Amino acid sequence: MSILSASLGLTRYRIIEEVPKDLLQQVPEKLQQFCFVDIDATADERSFGWTNMDDMLDMNWTQSPPEKAEYFTFGLRLDTRRIPPAVLKKHYTIALNKELAHNKEQGKNFVSRDRKKELKEQVTLRLRARTFPIPAMFDIIWNPSANRIYLTTTNAKVCALFEDHFAITFDLHLEPLTPFFMAMDVLGEEAAPKLEDLDPTIFV
Repeated sequence: MSILSASLGLTRYRIIEEVPKDLLQQVPEKLQQFCFVDIDATADERSFGWTNMDDMLDMNWTQSPPEKAEYFTFGLRLDTRRIPPAVLKKHYTIALNKELAHNKEQGKNFVSRDRKKELKEQVTLRLRARTFPIPAMFDIIWNPSANRIYLTTTNAKVCALFEDHFAITFDLHLEPLTPFFMAMDVLGEEAAPKLEDLDPTIFV
């Protein structure tokens, strides 16, 4: 989802550790080191990594740099191959029927459990190779001076993927700025017991 969309969901973070100044100078290099790798010519199920926020096809930042004034801007690209269950079931049934017919010629009237598993894996791999991955792009804005990072999604799985990949790339760990943590940030650690005892207000 683009940061320039008329409406969007945002997840806000802060970095737990103090960010070294020399690491900030290495951000463009780190982004390229852990950039997205295309899987169009493979049978891989999923690929993810950093890319240019201005162009999801630009993994080398040739169109524009990640530095925008005091911010870093980049994108998390996630490509996923999805085989519809009905398609997988159809082709697996065809392969299973062929295997059973072959076994009957050999005097066997069944297909073993291990062979069924192997057939399903073979069919899945074959269908993946014939299926184009579906790309998804999530914009990221990093403001080092305010220690704030914005990710244009609230999807829990994508957020977890982003947090893990960010930690691997920069050796830094993120804390989501939920209302609880934002209140802690303003009121201080000593307010934690009071905040933990608060009950939500039901307005409906």
